[in-house]
Amino acid sequence: MSGQQSWQEEKQSAWLYRQIAAAEVDPRMRRLFLSLAEAAETQSKQWSNDGAFKPAARARLVAALARRFGPRHLRPVLAAMKIRGLSAYDTVTVTGTHPMPVNVDDIGQRHKRFGGGNLRAAVFGVSDGLVSNTSLLMGVAGATTDSRMLLAGGVAGLLAGAMSMAAGEYMSVRSQREMYEYQIGLEKDELNEYPDEEAEELALIYEARGMPLPRAREVSRELMKNPMHALNVLAREELGLNPDDLGSPWGAASFSFVSFAVGASVPLLPYILGATGSSALTISALSAGVSLLIVGGTLSLFSGRGALFGAARMLLIGGGAGVVTYLIGSLFGATIG
Repeated sequence: MSGQQSWQEEKQSAWLYRQIAAAEVDPRMRRLFLSLAEAAETQSKQWSNDGAFKPAARARLVAALARRFGPRHLRPVLAAMKIRGLSAYDTVTVTGTHPMPVNVDDIGQRHKRFGGGNLRAAVFGVSDGLVSNTSLLMGVAGATTDSRMLLAGGVAGLLAGAMSMAAGEYMSVRSQREMYEYQIGLEKDELNEYPDEEAEELALIYEARGMPLPRAREVSRELMKNPMHALNVLAREELGLNPDDLGSPWGAASFSFVSFAVGASVPLLPYILGATGSSALTISALSAGVSLLIVGGTLSLFSGRGALFGAARMLLIGGGAGVVTYLIGSLFGATIG
């Protein structure tokens, strides 16, 4: 990166920090962003420049979004713009009973009891497959009673939906991973070039969390003595990124494919087992209804709502979708019949 580009990047960072600070309602975070703006402004003075500063269109758009929705709600966008200090939003006052941790692995476990990534993704994947393929089968059943056509349509819906889910999940995780790796790479370069400035930025974040600035500077300088550990801490504290969260795109895609396929196969089972006619459709609808109740009750573990409420809501949504598609299929079948 040339000196002119480095100057432009630092000036833009300073400008964006000030824009975010102006949109921030939390005085603690406002002070942090203003301090980071001053730090970026100081770093920009190391480089010569050949013209007036003008923020890029992307930076102006992010600033406008921050003013409209608030910085707190744009954390992924701000992380992509390499805005530091985002992890300070996670500072909360904990009340009530809290078990004393005895090692690093205990930290945050009470918040991870439910909602683990894979379990949560599996339940939602099954839910999507169940609702979408049940609705598809009901729609086809409204148009025809041919069991072979219903089976073919259901299998096609299962494969198409599972492939779509897998492709979408792959692209999502792949893009997120590339963004993380890019941001961490930039942080590594800056740590090598500006270790003192990076230590000061980290100290400002700790100050915003409530630590006295002199003590924060001591802690940050101590952390900087180990480059790999320092990079890990900077990624977490300045960028709000966890290097350990870089999941596998192929793993996520496979997980989504399988979970969707499991849900989508439930209404297909009577036809796969050879049932035909109205009895097959009845068994399919009942199987889907029971599964919707189970999935709805399971989702309540993540939402904190009552299991009966979650189960009834899921049945109402999934059942309603099936009824609507059945009626549309009936109208379509009567038209072409």
